[in-house]
Amino acid sequence: MNPDIRFGKPIIAGTRICVSDILSWLSTGMSSEEIIEDFPELKKEDILAALE
Repeated sequence: MNPDIRFGKPIIAGTRICVSDILSWLSTGMSSEEIIEDFPELKKEDILAALE
């Protein structure tokens, strides 16, 4: 978490993508593969970490 990035929300290290964004995308039915296709800077491990 960094107060200067995304208002201090938890983010995936090295990105500006919030954990809550990933959880939201998954809850709307996006698969991990679709998320990675849209955001290639993410890895499968990042999505699994967001779920933890």
